[in-house]
Amino acid sequence: MMTNHTPPLIELRNVSVARSGRVVLHDLNLRIEAGEHVAIMGPNGSGKSTLIKTITREFYPLQDEGSSMKLFGQETWDVSELRSLLGIMTNDLAAFYLRPITGRDAVLSGFFSSVGLWRHQKIKPEMREKTDELLAWLEIEHLARRVIAEMSSGEVRRVMIARALVHEPKALLFDEPSNSLDVVAQIELRRTMSKLAQSGIALLLITHHLPDVVPEIERVIFMRDGRIVGDGSKPELLTADRLGSLFGCPVHVTTQDGYYHLVS
Repeated sequence: MMTNHTPPLIELRNVSVARSGRVVLHDLNLRIEAGEHVAIMGPNGSGKSTLIKTITREFYPLQDEGSSMKLFGQETWDVSELRSLLGIMTNDLAAFYLRPITGRDAVLSGFFSSVGLWRHQKIKPEMREKTDELLAWLEIEHLARRVIAEMSSGEVRRVMIARALVHEPKALLFDEPSNSLDVVAQIELRRTMSKLAQSGIALLLITHHLPDVVPEIERVIFMRDGRIVGDGSKPELLTADRLGSLFGCPVHVTTQDGYYHLVS
């Protein structure tokens, strides 16, 4: 009898990565299953951003014997095809402020991987329908006609989430999503992340903000000095001792409604 095997989202074996001639990721071994919700945590300089850029094919591993890297079961990818399966949420949004782009056009531009829309692009009726469905599902229809430059940081993040969803990716990668957001925007963002996780999309979260680890995320990975130094469940890793060791300072951890909070 044949079994249906779904390849893992990410599979790294003895992966090292160099930047500017210096090795910054050291022999990483990491497997994240399809549909799994995972948070990767660590202090600044721990290698989190380099890992993200390696997963998104901005950086490539060193060609060492015995090392390999697979995404969705494949070692080689056309980056444009990969982006349709792996939505990427970063805070590098400067290009969207250079000209007046509405929320709806920003989402529509996700179909073309462009910054806003251009005259040569042909927008199909089903693209408009999908865009309006996503704006409604994320409860941001009121941002459809508003220009990006006139939105709050939190509103822009939610529009960019809708943009990342147009191709119905299997996973969303969030890189420090709550940076520069006020308290209300952080709460809205985390509510959206929970909604995404509950919909079946895998979440891969990179953060050093403990409350970003929404209740649906069950697995946590610790990074320090370019190495994985912890991998386990939230109750196992999100303790005062483990977090204090990771960040190098005494901390106190509290929990409420499935969220963890760090107090120094």
